[in-house]
Amino acid sequence: MNELLMNIGKIHTTKMGMQRISKNLNINSSDVINYCKNKILNSNCLIDKKGKNWYCVIDDIIITINSHSYTIITAHIIK
Repeated sequence: MNELLMNIGKIHTTKMGMQRISKNLNINSSDVINYCKNKILNSNCLIDKKGKNWYCVIDDIIITINSHSYTIITAHIIK
């Protein structure tokens, strides 16, 4: 099983991260972390580790997570 999925409970972000992710993905979810976790847990999510980050691609979005701290750094709509 993927290391990221095994540590899904450790995923978190900062207050600024929540604001940035909400803005970048155009979501009004009060729980950005669970929104991202649900995307990552989707069986269609492509997860790749490059250097110090995990990159999770699903539904035309990419979520970037630090592989050591499990902090969601950012998320963007793929253009």
